[in-house]
Amino acid sequence: MGFMAGKRALIVGVASTRSIATGIAEAFAREGAELAFTYQNEKLKSRVTKLADSLGQNPDLCYPCDVSSDEEIDAVFESLGKQWDGLDILVHSVGFAPREQLEGGFTESITREGFQISHDISAYSLAALAKAGLPMMTGRNGAILTLTYNAATQVVPNYNVMGLAKASLESCVRFLAADLGPKGIRVNAISAGAVKTLAAAGISGFRKMLGYAEKASPLRRTVTIEEIGNTAAFLCSDLASGITGETTFVDAGSNIMGMVFDED
Repeated sequence: MGFMAGKRALIVGVASTRSIATGIAEAFAREGAELAFTYQNEKLKSRVTKLADSLGQNPDLCYPCDVSSDEEIDAVFESLGKQWDGLDILVHSVGFAPREQLEGGFTESITREGFQISHDISAYSLAALAKAGLPMMTGRNGAILTLTYNAATQVVPNYNVMGLAKASLESCVRFLAADLGPKGIRVNAISAGAVKTLAAAGISGFRKMLGYAEKASPLRRTVTIEEIGNTAAFLCSDLASGITGETTFVDAGSNIMGMVFDED
């Protein structure tokens, strides 16, 4: 029996088999959690239902959810509430900025519309999902988890407005943790290192980011979605019952480095 047996988790943000959310789902399922999923649009529905089925989960517990729509968010929890009498875990693995915002210089690329879209989808959606899911999570010692990146505090070329959105997201984690703590709900973030995902492919120069991560990290490599998933399972389980409001790095240690060592 896994250490998440008896837990019910909703995972928001699966886009492909390479998604960080997929690594999280695999770890949760391995440790005995019961899972439900959302998918952004009909194009992604089959991917998500296939994942659910492959993990031995009920593919009927997959719901459409565009996180920019409060109506769709509310509909997810309304539908899920008809199947489950409560929710223990909410995973938010969502981030988006228009492609043109993720290339070139910061002042050159940023626009008011791009700023609004990236913050709405990448940061506000965490608060929106937590607010909508609160009735199902209250009284269950629940856990909320989101995914961030080190560009929230350090400048990464081409990441641009998404760095600002991740900073907003991390602040949201702290405010939610303080607000929901008295209700027994913990809120944390994982700051994942550079990983080849569908979303990352939209960042200009991402291959250079991967190469730098391999050189800069103490482990001299990047991390995997499986490693991120294992950390997520821990943070969302009772094993981490005393941890909230924190950002945990899973990046092979690259965040501690001020510069790359010359190994020649």
